[in-house]
Amino acid sequence: MPRTPHSGSETPEPSEPAIPFIERGGPDYRPTMLALFLGAFSTFALLYCVQPMLPILSEAFGIDPASTSLVLSASTGMLAVGLLITGPLSDAIGRKKMMSMALLSASALTIGAAFMQHWGMILVMRALAGLSMAGLCGVAMAYLNEEIHPSFIGVSMGLYIGGNAIGGMSGRLISGVMVDFVNWRVTLATMGVISLISALAFMKMLPPSRHFESRKLSVANLASAFRLHFRDAGLPWLFLEAFLLMGSFVTLFNYIVYRLLEAPYHFSQTTIGLLSIVYLSGIYSSAWAGGLADRLGRPRVFWVFVVVMLTGLGLTLATPVLLIMVGMLIFTFGFFAAHSIASGWVGQRATQARGQASSLYLFSYYLGSSLAGTLGGTFWDMGGWNGVAAFIAALLVLALLAGLRLRRLTLPPS
Repeated sequence: MPRTPHSGSETPEPSEPAIPFIERGGPDYRPTMLALFLGAFSTFALLYCVQPMLPILSEAFGIDPASTSLVLSASTGMLAVGLLITGPLSDAIGRKKMMSMALLSASALTIGAAFMQHWGMILVMRALAGLSMAGLCGVAMAYLNEEIHPSFIGVSMGLYIGGNAIGGMSGRLISGVMVDFVNWRVTLATMGVISLISALAFMKMLPPSRHFESRKLSVANLASAFRLHFRDAGLPWLFLEAFLLMGSFVTLFNYIVYRLLEAPYHFSQTTIGLLSIVYLSGIYSSAWAGGLADRLGRPRVFWVFVVVMLTGLGLTLATPVLLIMVGMLIFTFGFFAAHSIASGWVGQRATQARGQASSLYLFSYYLGSSLAGTLGGTFWDMGGWNGVAAFIAALLVLALLAGLRLRRLTLPPS
């Protein structure tokens, strides 16, 4: 029988309990961060494993450094294009599904690239792998901002960026050492297999989304969110920062290899690969800077790390190899700290369509990698390392000016 109301009104129905966020120290936090670490490791190991091979590929295919750099730029360029698709697509079909498909296909395409006989086909396979990688890069940030408690976003984003750093370091380190002992094709195929194993572990460990709300994929929704993001006072400047910072970072690591292979250094490929150990500073700085930004505020600390990058760049102009390595270490520390802060900042400023906001940030990030990384070859041909350093310095000065502009912003309410 229907309930008869007392005193002219019904007793209110109890509201549904709020779905809890993943909190640091909770049972789901460690598997979540480990899964995203493996996803980042897999992606960035595949992306950057070719960097120490650039001089070997130049010799094997008889091409100049700028043309050889396309084996990396083709991946980063297509990754940038893919980010315009995968972020909004994940807003419609879900985060975990998109990331899982991305990791599996990128690993398979990397293994396939090792068997291609013609340079053009290698570039095609690398481009397709980059397109696949967009499915994780453009979605992981959105997943973190949705599932992790807001109090732990900064440090969690820093841990994820640390996974990027370890992946990039491991890809360069493993391939740089291996190519001194085995053919570059064996090296590339091995990297694909390692990443495939990491992808399978990712799929098993990552918890399903609990706060994801599907957003219908339509041109109208995409255009509306695009306008929303570019009307924001801070997001366009953060997109610009992504372009400038990543462009400078990839350019440095692309062409410092050629410098250290020449007189008076004559480094071996193994030694070049071991230089990737400087990424350890980025693994630390990304998590540390994320926590610092949580305490002091992103506008207050972000620009400082651009200055750190400029300081490191200046040291690479020295002749003693120890100073060059210290410069690379400082430069890497500053880059990952700045990237960690900016990544978390995007998620906080974008209150709607976060997948698309993350994609636009990373589109700019990898567009900078692709364009600046290739253009740096022209400066190498014109002026050697001094020419490349001048180009990087120009990018970082622009980044500093944008950072000072961002310093005047305040975050919107959480």
